[in-house]
Amino acid sequence: MPKIVQCVPNFSEGRNQDKINKIVEPFKGQDGFKLVSVEPDADYNRTVVTLLGDPNKIIEALIPFVGKVLEEIDMNVQKGEHPRMGAVDVIPFIPIEGVTMDECVKYAEEIGENINQSFDIPIFLYAEAARQKRRIKLPTIRKGEFEGMKEKIKEEKWTPDFGENKIHPTFGVIGIGARNPLIAFNIDLDTAENKIASSIAKIIRGSSGGFGYIQAGPAFLEKRNHMQVTMNILDYKKNAIYRIVETVRMEAKRYQVNVTSCEVVGLIPKDAIVRSLQYYYASEGKAFPEMSLEDIAEDAKNILNFRDFDVFKIIEANM
Repeated sequence: MPKIVQCVPNFSEGRNQDKINKIVEPFKGQDGFKLVSVEPDADYNRTVVTLLGDPNKIIEALIPFVGKVLEEIDMNVQKGEHPRMGAVDVIPFIPIEGVTMDECVKYAEEIGENINQSFDIPIFLYAEAARQKRRIKLPTIRKGEFEGMKEKIKEEKWTPDFGENKIHPTFGVIGIGARNPLIAFNIDLDTAENKIASSIAKIIRGSSGGFGYIQAGPAFLEKRNHMQVTMNILDYKKNAIYRIVETVRMEAKRYQVNVTSCEVVGLIPKDAIVRSLQYYYASEGKAFPEMSLEDIAEDAKNILNFRDFDVFKIIEANM
């Protein structure tokens, strides 16, 4: 059985398409893995890349990719809605088929060491690859972002896993990890009020007493002129999408605000969609039918109100 991982590098440029094209060039037309998607967001000023395939081939391509980012992005002038600590902010490895989590940890360690040796960029290992308990959660490492990391990294407890106690002056640092599939999920609100989105995010995120396995915050989309509740669903089996959406919808009512749509960034497992579709079918007294991936994608748009969504956003459609 071939080894298949998903790797989702996030880099801190979402506005300049020429730069984005240059940065992702090392991933194009490669044997052994597929460049599934490149999803820039101008408001977040961030691009999410999804790769699927042979982990060793992906690791080979990540070195020239980081080199391109180093050439194109200066974090001293970069600004955006999404928290970030480096020009490449994160590189997670996710086991998909024929690969264990322990193997993904080794891949994270290998590329972390290689990047540091090649470019003198400090590396923090997170999630399942974390070597310290305080580094399991990415937001804890990222707190203070690029600007705050200049002093934070000098503290002994924030010595990088690879590299010295100083950031790269234009690049910053990278978080590299191994984790189970998470869902990068945003809920659109028909309001431009940050306070409303912030209040709702606080209600649903685990660190504030909301749902376990949910990280959430507010984000303003300038092009769309509305707020999002932006989140990571760390375990959709424990907190299904429908439950989160319905809670946000209920809490938004107190402000006379509506949920207008939802957005998936990157890929999503078929099972995560099916679990929520089953709820809505049952709520109308309907049996859940056998469905193709195409049918599931259509229901995701029509019932779950996923915008900018097609079948190839489903992991299984790319295998």
